[in-house]
Amino acid sequence: MPLRIDHVVIAVSDYDRSNEFYSAVLGAEPVAIGRGRYAYRLANGQQLNVHGPGSSPIPRAADPVKPGNSDLCFVWDGTPEEAIEHLLSHGVEIELGPVERSGGTGRGRSVYFRDPDGTLLELISYN
Repeated sequence: MPLRIDHVVIAVSDYDRSNEFYSAVLGAEPVAIGRGRYAYRLANGQQLNVHGPGSSPIPRAADPVKPGNSDLCFVWDGTPEEAIEHLLSHGVEIELGPVERSGGTGRGRSVYFRDPDGTLLELISYN
């Protein structure tokens, strides 16, 4: 039976700031999911569950994720140059890229940046 990822967990220090960032920059839809938590809905049924101030999900990892210590890669349908233009238009600083990387479907070119808490984010383009 082939598996696919349904969701992963990130942590943030400020829901309002992060909700705005992930919505504006990555096109995610922030959705309240109860007990003071949010999820960021992405395309194709993918989701980031968000742990933040006051959240206490049960069960959770033995060493729960903390704001700024995740590393996530998203597929960008355009070129890396278009990704850079998009990020800069939202005031997001480019940390690295475009650079050649290996991703889930082969070789691509990636652009790296960070969310407001310092989580490393990557947009990989296979174009």
